Amino acid sequence: MAETTSDLVVLGGGSGGYAAALRAAQLGLSVTLVEEDKLGGTCLHNGCIPTKALLHAAEVADATREADRFGIRASFDGVDVPAVHAYRDGVVDRLHQGLRGLVASRGITVVAGRGTLVAADAVRVGEDTHRASRAVVLATGSYARSVPGIELGGRILSSTEALALDHVPERVVVLGGGVIGVEFASVWRSFGAEVTVVEALPSLVPNEDEAIGKALQRAFTKRGIGVRTGARVASVAQTADAVTVVLEGGTELVADQLLVAVGRGPRTADLGYDDVGVELDRGFVKVDETLRTTVPGVYAVGDIVPGLQLAHRGFQQGIFVAETLAGLDPVPVPESSIPRVTYSDPEVASVGLTEAQARAVHGDEVETVSYNLGGNGKSQILGTTGFVKLVRQRGGPVLGVHLVGARVGELIGEAQLAVAWEAYPEDVAGLVHAHPTQDEALGEAFLALAGKPLHAHD
Repeated sequence: MAETTSDLVVLGGGSGGYAAALRAAQLGLSVTLVEEDKLGGTCLHNGCIPTKALLHAAEVADATREADRFGIRASFDGVDVPAVHAYRDGVVDRLHQGLRGLVASRGITVVAGRGTLVAADAVRVGEDTHRASRAVVLATGSYARSVPGIELGGRILSSTEALALDHVPERVVVLGGGVIGVEFASVWRSFGAEVTVVEALPSLVPNEDEAIGKALQRAFTKRGIGVRTGARVASVAQTADAVTVVLEGGTELVADQLLVAVGRGPRTADLGYDDVGVELDRGFVKVDETLRTTVPGVYAVGDIVPGLQLAHRGFQQGIFVAETLAGLDPVPVPESSIPRVTYSDPEVASVGLTEAQARAVHGDEVETVSYNLGGNGKSQILGTTGFVKLVRQRGGPVLGVHLVGARVGELIGEAQLAVAWEAYPEDVAGLVHAHPTQDEALGEAFLALAGKPLHAHD
């Protein structure tokens, strides 16, 4: 049994945890980072990076099928799943090795094993205790939720098992039309599967603006993806040959696989949090705006903190905590200006308030404008459809930016600045947007909201 002491002990090596560790070490603090699996966490190994690699492979598959649209002769001969996995794993491995090297170069002590919080200043791993002279940061991430009555296993998959599939299923039902569900639906359809998405709420990506969800549903339907919104599952049964999903009302969906993609839960159980006095709410760690928990000297970041479960949110929170502990005075991470991207085909990107959220606050003093990508030169070149939607308080700053279309995730940076800096449409309308780029679509939308539409129709 050994005992060590460092300024900071971080429990969890995902995006929030390793960001806290790297920034703290950069600021001169000694850091111990405890991780039971691999540095990088779910995002790097079982989430963001591998799924986006699959989505890029899916884009290549679609581009090959449609090559004749652009005057290119090519043939699509199928998907080599092992080769796709090799490509995906190569991306993950290179990033993992780079992260390990970066952590080592900062002098951070990495402890492999399952950590448990045993005191406000101590984490135990096996028989060893690692104490923190300044603070403990909880960053234990999330897990794939299921639905009561639906047991994962066999033909019923979570996103983790879906990533490991060694074949493209012929028929798939995706339970859940949120980010994870629509991304996997998009991949499998591009790879040739027959896909049906079942969502209990009235639209796909229900956390997005209603117009975005409707546009995505139209695009999915055009791609041949079945979409059943406002639908609830009555029962699920699997045999050796298939899985059958019965919806309320009696509709039966028979598939080779069922993906349960109903969100992620906080990984906080059996880690000692309750025993030490860290207050939880439905499994999430309660924190104040500076990410302090109810136990002095214990902070929490990432998916275990209520709010958006996004890697870049956890990353920024980790930096915030490290700078706080180093004596700096950083600005808390505001949920309102965190960008969101769904990497389906078409992509969805947004930041700030939806129209419904803005009206709940400002009533009739809300105005919106939408610019159709059909009027954008680069979008025409790419062959994409979609739109940019802006939301503002009448006479006030921009409150939300919402986009749907190919590659619109790359536009969210400018949109985030506009919302975070409370820009007025006139501020952005005066900026020069390079031609021909999809970024011009943002410029056109801001021109229209400023009262001087050019390519947009009045």
